[in-house]
Amino acid sequence: MSLNRKLRMGMVGGGRGAFIGSVHRMAAALDGKIELVAGAFSSDPEKSRLSGEDFMLAPSRVYSSYQEMAEKEAALPEDERIDFVSIVARNDLHYDVSKTFIEAGFNVICEKPLAFSHEQGVQLAEVVEASGKVFALTHNYTGYPMVKEAKAMVADGKLGRILKIVAEYPQGYAITALKDEEDGAISNWRMDPGVSGVSNCMGDIGSHAENLARYITGLEIDELAAELTTFIPGRPLDDDGNLLIRYKGGAKGVLYASQISTGDENNLNIRVYGTEASLEWHQEHPNELIVKFAEQPRQIHRRGNVYNGEVCGKYTRLPFGHPEAFIEAFANVYLGAAEAIADEVSGTYTGPDGYDFPTVADGVEGMAFIEAAVNSSKNNAAWTKL
Repeated sequence: MSLNRKLRMGMVGGGRGAFIGSVHRMAAALDGKIELVAGAFSSDPEKSRLSGEDFMLAPSRVYSSYQEMAEKEAALPEDERIDFVSIVARNDLHYDVSKTFIEAGFNVICEKPLAFSHEQGVQLAEVVEASGKVFALTHNYTGYPMVKEAKAMVADGKLGRILKIVAEYPQGYAITALKDEEDGAISNWRMDPGVSGVSNCMGDIGSHAENLARYITGLEIDELAAELTTFIPGRPLDDDGNLLIRYKGGAKGVLYASQISTGDENNLNIRVYGTEASLEWHQEHPNELIVKFAEQPRQIHRRGNVYNGEVCGKYTRLPFGHPEAFIEAFANVYLGAAEAIADEVSGTYTGPDGYDFPTVADGVEGMAFIEAAVNSSKNNAAWTKL
């Protein structure tokens, strides 16, 4: 059900200098269905105030803390208060901020990971289920049109029975720390276990690769064997990881995530092998989906064409030949969530089934994956159940 107005968005985190906050704001605004009206943009009240000025918000809707924001927004008339909050704070705050706003009666769109731990994730899922509110998690790579095309092909049986999944997410940006970080100090919060959680690399980007594989194939991990490594001296969390995976139903998988793969930028890619055909997709070339066969030439499917499936077409904005990429994929997560939030505001939302966005359940699976990988690695890569 559509509303005759824009959805009103609040934001926690994402103030001046925050990369991912600006991505969320651009993505939310792209389709003209959402308007940023309020926020607590930093734990520093002055930075929050200045960020509010940057975004040209009314000073009365710029808050010093997320607790103040939830309380004061809930006290506003229904036709003024926010419809949902976008949470782009650090990992250790996701649970508390999400729970605060859900219990205050608001829908939530949250950055991944879902929470600081799997235990927190399970607790948050229970809060979300009891509330009846919309909760979306921004595993943004699921938003690419050709990823949705790949998912539809698998669901339609075009690959046959899935035998093997290979997912990779190599980056090389951290390699410079081997030269520059002689004192072994933690250079950013992702390497601080008190903020980031039990894993850096596997928790940050490896979880994206796992989620992408599960989104496309629908397969769930039964158990995994993981070796996580910290190559940069003095850092307490992993910067590289290699996993073998056994999926429920018999398929096998290989997953590799790294921040010390010299020369790689953001090279997320996936290959799905079935008995009839296989798929290959690369995030750095997102508008193409490669389909391969045993006894005929491979095909390259491109976004924006009449041969694309219905779901791919729904989440495509530009005609073929005009590239769509990262912001648009992020916007597709917001677009899917916005449909559910509009229904919730209208009183017709009955749960996440039937919508296309990552949910709190995906977040719980992601936390289980991260902790299983860490536990396996600590036990000499022993096979570990999720």
